[in-house]
Amino acid sequence: MKNKQAVLGSIIKQGMLPLFFYEDGEVSLQIVRTLYKAGVRVMEYTNRAKEAFENFKMLKAAVDKEMPDFYFGIGTIKTKADAIKYIEAGADFIVAPTINPEVGEVANRHGGLWIPGCMTPTEIHLAQEHGAALIKIFPANVLGPGFVSAVTDVFRGQLFMPTGGVELNKENISGWFKAGVCAVGMGSKLITRQILQNKLYDQLYADTVTALALVQSSRQL
Repeated sequence: MKNKQAVLGSIIKQGMLPLFFYEDGEVSLQIVRTLYKAGVRVMEYTNRAKEAFENFKMLKAAVDKEMPDFYFGIGTIKTKADAIKYIEAGADFIVAPTINPEVGEVANRHGGLWIPGCMTPTEIHLAQEHGAALIKIFPANVLGPGFVSAVTDVFRGQLFMPTGGVELNKENISGWFKAGVCAVGMGSKLITRQILQNKLYDQLYADTVTALALVQSSRQL
């Protein structure tokens, strides 16, 4: 795994973590290339179907060859076995929808970043106890910016990133940053099913440039 602080710094600087999974490996590769071309330097591929592992290995090889300044992580990691498997395959960091302390321990042992998903203050406290430098607020569209505003007062200094339903518009993105997040996770609202199925790479490029600009302008409000 890549250095924990280096990956964390890249996520904070970018202010957005794109994430997706698609069954077709070649389309997945073009998506990654398009994100990189648009200015993305850190992203998450999600472990959501049987094709994910072989796709990940292929994508990681391409990233290492073509994009040396790119951090490529794996998401939806719920078990210790999957964490070990993907770390051995070259994952730069690990994202999870839940808190499994064993997953956090594996990442920490390798000096890497583990980003667990939390929905309650109790879960946030548990994640902190197991070394989570960055916590994913999930599902973000259910919890809302008000939840983040409330928990940042209780957990001062903790870094948060909402994922799940973050919208590609200024009002939504700025609302999250006003609430105190350090970045937003963007999945299907950015890398839509239509883009994947119809290979709309030019649209993805334009939307990604827009998203990155919205993030930067939202931070200045």
